[in-house]
Amino acid sequence: MTVRRMHIAIAATAAVAFALALAFPRGAFAQPALQPSAQPAPAAQSGTFLLTIFLRHDQSKTLDEINEHLKKTNYLKKFPPAGIEVVSWYVMMGIGQVVTLRVPADRLREVNRAIEESAWGGYRTEFYPTYDFKAIAEQQRKTQ
Repeated sequence: MTVRRMHIAIAATAAVAFALALAFPRGAFAQPALQPSAQPAPAAQSGTFLLTIFLRHDQSKTLDEINEHLKKTNYLKKFPPAGIEVVSWYVMMGIGQVVTLRVPADRLREVNRAIEESAWGGYRTEFYPTYDFKAIAEQQRKTQ
């Protein structure tokens, strides 16, 4: 390994360590109890399910190119379809966006079509049926 590469590796390791130190409060990894989220997950509604969608950036395009594609396809008007509840919507650095929706079972096709018609070309997509495990995990921790 060259001296330059070694310096780059050390700098990268230091940057990751610094970022983790900022992201997690002191002792966060040693705490046995789950930390409450800022907002409790909404209660499940009969006939609905949670759907988590990974919108992975097309890294062959710049952000401006992705945004231009999304504008051209009316992405923000089509997704999510009207009346579909957004439970969470996060940006994951280096990945893209992660959206969790509460979807009535009979509207799954509509959500899929909105993605196909507007997000494809700017994002690669992955879909995951999801459920809220927080209350179960908290109960399990109490009984151990």
